[in-house]
Amino acid sequence: MEIKIVKTTSPKEKPQADKLGFGKYFTDHMFVMDYTEGKGWHDARIVPYAPLSMDPSCMVLHYGQTVFEGMKAYRSADGGALLFRPMNNMKRINLSNERLCIPPIDEEFGVEAVKKLVEVDKDWIPDGEGTSLYIRPFIFATECALGVHPSHTYQFIIIMSPVGAYYPEGLNPVKIYVEDEYVRAVRGGMGFAKTAGNYAASIKAQEVAGKKGYTQVLWLDGVERKYIEEVGTMNVFFKMDGEIITPALNGSILGGITRDSSIQILRSWGMKVTERKLGIQEVYDAHAAGKLEEVFGTGTAAVISPVGELNWDGNIITINDGKIGEISGKLYDTITGIQSGKLEDTFGFTVKVS
Repeated sequence: MEIKIVKTTSPKEKPQADKLGFGKYFTDHMFVMDYTEGKGWHDARIVPYAPLSMDPSCMVLHYGQTVFEGMKAYRSADGGALLFRPMNNMKRINLSNERLCIPPIDEEFGVEAVKKLVEVDKDWIPDGEGTSLYIRPFIFATECALGVHPSHTYQFIIIMSPVGAYYPEGLNPVKIYVEDEYVRAVRGGMGFAKTAGNYAASIKAQEVAGKKGYTQVLWLDGVERKYIEEVGTMNVFFKMDGEIITPALNGSILGGITRDSSIQILRSWGMKVTERKLGIQEVYDAHAAGKLEEVFGTGTAAVISPVGELNWDGNIITINDGKIGEISGKLYDTITGIQSGKLEDTFGFTVKVS
């Protein structure tokens, strides 16, 4: 499918690299493609970034039929742009699409749309340390109707935002509150899909944790409330007695792309990485025995986020004296080095845009 391009006649002023924050500024253009039942996906175009016009009866506003992805573009040393495993994002958006009864997109075309948009707005990729161009593809129901059923029309949109560190702490260890009252997802639900409803369900617990001075929430399973699942915006890893353990994907946990990349890299270093059920009590027992060495989260936004403190039902433990662990730091340097092209990509993770 041809992608038509209409460039803006009023380019925005770009923000300073040291004042980016996360998701506050947006580039000059966006990608848009429509779906109509019986016609399929059509009218792919890159147009100036602008507000959307929506009917009050637009189905996404009432029934939440929407999915999204998160990925990044990085400025390489030669002035070009690199993407990190973009095909995995398109495969995952189709996994989410299937769960929410949204028509699949052509995955290769999805990557091509991202590449084309990055090419158009390449000057928006910041070059400061730890910065990148965050890319948000999303699909939502656009049919104007009331009644619970799959929409007959959709839009696929990609917007982009130059960003700095996701957490104010940067690479410094964050404090995590273990949530044991609210439930985010259960098997058979939508926990494995990247859909707005999962994040809406997490906001209350996040608000409670924030008032207690914690950066994020660690979710336990929704049935027994004792098995670790994931942090609000990250998958999570525990290094205990030399072994690195992360919760197995069980249908209620998002299959993170940074999670998978981390597992591949760690195993390439000869480390033992185990994916299995992991109880919060086991983590606390390991800490009491002096065997809990590191805890860290992985995700597109933060890449690697060391955890320095856990609070479970008022029981507070400090991990690695509240300092960045050796593995966390090495993993961060390796992944960001591959993403920026500063390190050799022996895994085939990166895709060159230009």
